[in-house]
Amino acid sequence: MLLDSIGIQKILPHRYPFLLVDAIEEMEPKKRIVGIKNVTINEYFFQGHFPGKPVMPGVLIIESMAQIGGLLLLLDVEDRDNKLLYMAGVDNARFRRPVVPGDQLKVEVNVLTFRKPFCKVAGWARVNGELAVEATLMCAMVDIKADGTPERSTNSVARALVTKPNE
Repeated sequence: MLLDSIGIQKILPHRYPFLLVDAIEEMEPKKRIVGIKNVTINEYFFQGHFPGKPVMPGVLIIESMAQIGGLLLLLDVEDRDNKLLYMAGVDNARFRRPVVPGDQLKVEVNVLTFRKPFCKVAGWARVNGELAVEATLMCAMVDIKADGTPERSTNSVARALVTKPNE
């Protein structure tokens, strides 16, 4: 294991109940990362999704992919404590099988393009080698001001979300 939950929390700003990555197993800086999300019956979302037939919401599997990809992208950023990654888009999302309590998601994310402030990654989430979810994700890296709010400059969220990255 390359990173455990303590190491992950030193890089990502997410915390319970929204931290959706438990460990990082493999990593090629700026290229590829493989992370783990252990899915337990204790997850808060199973109370209502669905009572008696718990299924992990697909959007949270996508979020797990985004967090794992975010780890890879933030690792090599010098001032990462002053940066946030905002999701800018999801393309080609396909949900192949339900993810249920007891499953272990193995999530692989590969960088397709990264031209700051934009990044595009491909992600796959598998359970026991079987594809559960695949998607292409786009994100924008924004600066954070000293008070913790996003910078309102050329790297602002508004501009990032309406501007397409050069591909």
